[in-house]
This record gives sequence, structure tokens and C-alpha cells, in this order.
Amino acid sequence: MIENTSSMDRTVAAPRGLTKPRAVALAIVVAALIVIGFAFPSMRRWSKADRSIDATTLSIGSVTRGDLRRDVSVQGRVVAALHPTLVAPAQGRVSLRAKAGEVVKKGDVLALVESPEVRSALEQAKTLLLSMQSDAQRERIVGNQSDARLRQQAELAKTRLEAAKRSLTRASTLHREGLLNKGDFERAQDDVHVAELELAQATREVSLSHESADFDVRAKTLQAERQQSVTAELQKKFDDLTIRAPFDGMVASLSVNDADSVTANAPVVSVVNLESLELELTIPEEYASDTRIGTPVSISYGASEQPGHITAVSPEVVGNQVSARAVPDGGWPPGMKQNQRVTTRLVFESKHNVLKVARGAFVESGGGRTAYVVDGNTATKRTIAVGAVSASEVEIVSGLSEGERIILSDTSSFGGVRSLILQ
Repeated sequence: MIENTSSMDRTVAAPRGLTKPRAVALAIVVAALIVIGFAFPSMRRWSKADRSIDATTLSIGSVTRGDLRRDVSVQGRVVAALHPTLVAPAQGRVSLRAKAGEVVKKGDVLALVESPEVRSALEQAKTLLLSMQSDAQRERIVGNQSDARLRQQAELAKTRLEAAKRSLTRASTLHREGLLNKGDFERAQDDVHVAELELAQATREVSLSHESADFDVRAKTLQAERQQSVTAELQKKFDDLTIRAPFDGMVASLSVNDADSVTANAPVVSVVNLESLELELTIPEEYASDTRIGTPVSISYGASEQPGHITAVSPEVVGNQVSARAVPDGGWPPGMKQNQRVTTRLVFESKHNVLKVARGAFVESGGGRTAYVVDGNTATKRTIAVGAVSASEVEIVSGLSEGERIILSDTSSFGGVRSLILQ
């Protein structure tokens, strides 16, 4: 029986260097230390983060340097500055000569209104005018005849005066020689005096008759001229029964059907002047103080943009909006129609070589004073200051550097925490 194994034990020398198990263990420890060294900053940030956010739900943009235009994008509607509605000048039956959407030239007949009342009144006015003109001419002839008779009587009175003066001369000579008594001499003097009175009276009658004739002729002439005005007005009203295009344009709409009966001043047809198109804009109230006559605009239609300018601005705010009118600088392209909608950008200010970032909801949610700066998989809240704000970009005045990235999305749901983990 063997009590123990001491008789079989022998002394073995300890191996020099690392054994394989020890080397494996050491490699594992070194690798763990390296991983911990690299992961320590991230672990430190994770430990300090207040909450985590799904990064796929966020929009992130980079801060760049370049030019920025402070503008706003609004919807515009093409309207015609000249779009009158032509009405019937009198009661009657309308006959249409144009269709809605038809392009017309100035003077083209659009509709005819048959009005027997206007036609009859015009014929009566013309007849009365001819009668009054005849009366005025007759009065002028009568006046000339009366004037001729009175002038003849004046000439006869003048001749009798000259004869009386010659008789007085002879009587005076005979009276001095004692061949003519005093009574005959005085009678010769009386004849001269009477002849002078008759000539003076004839001359006054000629003047009075001339004035009277002129007055009568002028009165008849004024009556004829008044009737001429009435006739001209009726003639114009009759001519207006033919409704014509007031300018080159397009028939926008018809208010009646062919052969309809219409009353005086009833709308018949609307015409649009395509050369006077304007852009009607509705601008948000916050941009009202920046919108002025002459403010540059960029009008987009189709695949092109064309510069223009503001021509009129409403003096009041209605429904938190301000109305304005704009026109393109180079004129409208062919084919533009009334009420067509186009996108328009109002350019209030242009800045060069500034820090900027794409515009996002962070401007409104942070009041333009804070932003979350992204660094790897974390985001830290930072105080910033924004300047000009355009439709697509925001100027960064302070707080950010070129190349940094920030969260552009709405940050109001973050609860105002200082840091975030982006998963």
C-alpha cells in the first residue's frame, strides 16, 4: 500500500518569460484600456447629456460664408389694370358679335343694341334742328331786308337835306339883294332844319334795326345751337349702341346672351387689356414696413425668373396682410392670362460675405437667440445672434463659426436642455 506520492515527486524549474495564458490575458487588458481610452470622451458626453433624440427626425445644416439676400416669398395673381365692363347705353335688344376669350383690336364691334326709342328721338332731333336752322337763316334775311330799306330812307333823307341846304343858300342870296321876302327865307331855313331831323332819325332807325335784327338772329341761332347739342348727344348715344373694343385686348366675359333684352346701363361685355397686366401680391404684415414702391421683386413663371419692382402698396393692413402691385421690368411673356398665379420673391436687402445657414424652424422656436451645435453624435445648446432672414437662409451674426453644423429643425420639443444625444 502506497501512502502518498512523495516518492514520485521531483523538483521542476520555473519557466522564464511570459506564458501563453499570461500573454493572452495581458493582450486583453491592453485592448480594453485602449477601447476605454478612445470611448472615454464619448462616454463622458453621454454621461453629461440630458436626453436623447432620434437623429433621423432632425434636419442638420452647416454654417457657410457667402452672399445673402433678405427676401420673402409670396404668391401673386396676375390682374389687368384695365378691365372695363361695357354697358348698354339704352334699352333694347342686344346682338353679340364676339365670344368670351376672343382676342380683339381697338374699334372691333363687340355687340349691337337695337333701340327704336333712340333711333326715333334722333330722327326727331335732326328734323327740329333743320327747322331751327331755317328759322335762324330766315331771320337773318328779314333783318337784311329791313336794314336795306332803312338805309335807303336814310340816303333819301340825306339827299333832301342837301337839297334844302342848296335852297337855303339861294334864298339867303336873294334875301340879301331884297328879292325875297323874310317869310320865304325863314321857310327855307325851316326846311333845312326839318331835313336834318329826318336824316338823324333815319340814321338812328338804321342802327336800332340792325341791333334788333342781330338780336333776333342771335336768339334763333342759339336755339339752333342748343338743338345741335341735343342732336349730337343723341347721335353719340345712337353710335354707342354699337359697342366697340376700347383697346387691343381680350373679351373676358359676356354678361348677356345673344338676342337678350337689356335695360339702360346693363352690363354687356367685359374686356381685358393684356398690355396692362399687373401682379397683385398679398404680403405678410411683418414685412409691411419694408415694402415700398420700387422694392425689387423676382417673378417666377415656368422655368424662368424675371426681375421687377413694386408699383403700388396699400395704405392699410387687412387680415394681417398688405396688398401690393408689381410689374416685370422687361414686360410680360406671351400667353399670360388674368388670374394666373405665380411665385414672387420680394428682395429687401442684399449682403455680401456673411456667415449664413439654411433657414429652419430653429429660428422661430429659439427666437433667433439659441441653436444646438452638432458635434459627432451629440448636440450642445449655444447662444447665437441672427441678422437678416431670407426665405431660405439666415445670417449668423455671432455664436457660430464657418463649418459648424447646427440643428435646423424645431427645437421647442427639446425642453431647453443643454445637450442632446443623437441616436
